[in-house]
Amino acid sequence: MRDNSTKKGKRVSERSLLVAVDIAKLRHVGYWRCPDGTESKPFEFFNTGQGFQRFWEIICHSKEKFALEEVVVGFESTGAYAEPLLHFLRKRGVRMVQVNPVHTKRLRELTGNSPGKTDEKDPKVIADIMELGHALTVIIPEGSAAELRRLTNARERSLQRRTALLNQVQDLVFMLFPEFLEVMKGVKSRSAQYLLAHCPTPERVIQKGLEELTREIKKISRGKLGRERAQRLYEAASGSVGIPEGRNSIVLEIVEDLSSIQAIEQFIGKVEKEMIVHLGKIPYSRWILSIKGIGPVTVAGLIGEIGDFRQFRTVSEILKQAGMDLFEISSGKRKGRRRISKRGRALLRKLLFYAALNTVRKGGVMRRYYRRYLERGMPGKKALIAVARKLLRIIFALVRDHKAFVRDDVTTNYQLKEAA
Repeated sequence: MRDNSTKKGKRVSERSLLVAVDIAKLRHVGYWRCPDGTESKPFEFFNTGQGFQRFWEIICHSKEKFALEEVVVGFESTGAYAEPLLHFLRKRGVRMVQVNPVHTKRLRELTGNSPGKTDEKDPKVIADIMELGHALTVIIPEGSAAELRRLTNARERSLQRRTALLNQVQDLVFMLFPEFLEVMKGVKSRSAQYLLAHCPTPERVIQKGLEELTREIKKISRGKLGRERAQRLYEAASGSVGIPEGRNSIVLEIVEDLSSIQAIEQFIGKVEKEMIVHLGKIPYSRWILSIKGIGPVTVAGLIGEIGDFRQFRTVSEILKQAGMDLFEISSGKRKGRRRISKRGRALLRKLLFYAALNTVRKGGVMRRYYRRYLERGMPGKKALIAVARKLLRIIFALVRDHKAFVRDDVTTNYQLKEAA
């Protein structure tokens, strides 16, 4: 019988050399500790191949000296600075764990009864957390999963740049032709961007004339917009209150920003095509794609952020990875509200939230659950979070059991499993 119970973090065994690293950009600080309490002084090593080799030699020498069987390396959850070291250690068969920076911040005060933070103190605090068993196993994506993580991050950064440019264009248009934003409902649409590229000022709109303006709007919008919208834009241009000074410079910047937005959108399209290619190389992706409302880009992002669903024993581990595990603060007669911890991968939570949005729409596979939460008096956003958590459970079950999604399983069988 499969054991699906949640397990606590594995404590360091009595035959393990515990190694902690405080990650930095140029120089890391290492530290090791034996089960009997013997420890080293914190030592520095550079973020280079030579520095990594020196670090590894120190670890190997200590392991042999004290006749230990396993090496466990721990560090705080960090950004790109830890990546080279992680891949270096992965090839050498060590067990790697990560600790939450919030935990190190709170435990730091217990060390020496001082809130002081130094590069020498932090590795010892990390080691203390590891010894208590409060570290999470590091899962490094490999192959297509690694490519999906990089592609997902690249797409997310591009979306952020596009949003920043769109906001910038909107601010510039407000100075130049504020009525344009009301007539065209913003600057995000293809029609609005075309008009701004070819007639960004009220004078140019008037010079085009109503008939030509109507033809162009019909053409670029593929018939969705017509004479009525052109008439409104023409009248707005005739009475515009846009500033007259410095217009040429504003137009120059608008055109450049629109060109950058177009380049970003082309890049996003290439990234999404590449995502689909790598997604096809991951066998279990088809089980997740069988859920109606969750598309290839979302599934690619989920696998990239998780690394490999098959390496997790329980869904609780994945919920923690996403920062969607629940907590409450209660004391005495006061009963606190349950909330998600948000101590995980923020992009993973975002992907799950938007997946929940798609599945609760009319006819969606999770709409019934969503309506049930709302009927209980749960706020809409909180209900969506609950749906996202349930979706993650379903995805984990599909991958674990190698099964495609069947809607009846969600409405009946899955509910019974969860209740049990």
